[in-house]
Amino acid sequence: MAGSPQFSHLDESGRARMVDVSAKDVSVRTATATGFVRLSTECVGALRAGDVPKGDALAVARIAGIQAAKRTPDLVPLCHPIAIHAVQVDLDVRDEGVAIEARVRTADRTGVEMEALTSVAVAGLTLIDMVKALDPAAVITDVRVEEKLGGKSGPWRRPA
Repeated sequence: MAGSPQFSHLDESGRARMVDVSAKDVSVRTATATGFVRLSTECVGALRAGDVPKGDALAVARIAGIQAAKRTPDLVPLCHPIAIHAVQVDLDVRDEGVAIEARVRTADRTGVEMEALTSVAVAGLTLIDMVKALDPAAVITDVRVEEKLGGKSGPWRRPA
């Protein structure tokens, strides 16, 4: 219900607001998110051969994912601007496409789940931009949080 402690992003009138986290303790927080970009066999072959016309698609997507984590508050309206202390983006070329994993770390008053999700999504979008001439049907799937560590609620891991 509006203004209830169960959903702190609403004020007493039910309007969206940014939550005040100033009273929360600073703690080390980590979030891991994953996603997948489904690609054609031809496109996977070009990635493996390093033969993408626009250049090193995986390197560009990795850098885009790192940059996206740092810019998340510019994209997600109620997301707090926090210090990002580490971002690791891994892209693994598989037969069906590219698996993306982003791990984001901070020492702050709020978690970094949105930063990890944004990192994966933007890395996927960038990969599609880099290969769209080879595979205009590429699609991003299954962007999700896998794990979060730190903060008052403690560790959480996606059930198997």
